[in-house]
Amino acid sequence: MKSGSGATILIVDDFEDTRLMMKLWLEKKGYRVVAAADGMEAVMLAERESPDLIIMDLEMPKLNGLDATRRIRGQEKMKNVPIIAVSAYGAEEFRGSALEAGCDEYISTPFVPDELAEVLNRLLA
Repeated sequence: MKSGSGATILIVDDFEDTRLMMKLWLEKKGYRVVAAADGMEAVMLAERESPDLIIMDLEMPKLNGLDATRRIRGQEKMKNVPIIAVSAYGAEEFRGSALEAGCDEYISTPFVPDELAEVLNRLLA
């Protein structure tokens, strides 16, 4: 699937402004977007919406992104859905933790939109 294909992307971030900005940017690129404000909501939406890709913030209330990723990976139909971890923590240890939890990619914020677009195109291909 490429940009504009109507692929569904689940954005998970506790900051409303970040969710809105990413939602508008992704919809402009032709994606269908659903959004969750915390890890618990992300697990529920992943089950209900069956997204084609998930963009997961790591630091959130209720359930952090690593634990949410583990729970999502526990859903049979979500085992192979690409998950991109996004975090302001650029340290290699956070990248390792994200990949160990089941994320396919790790991007430090702030990031260049073209960098995210490249990762999306690669993971949705």
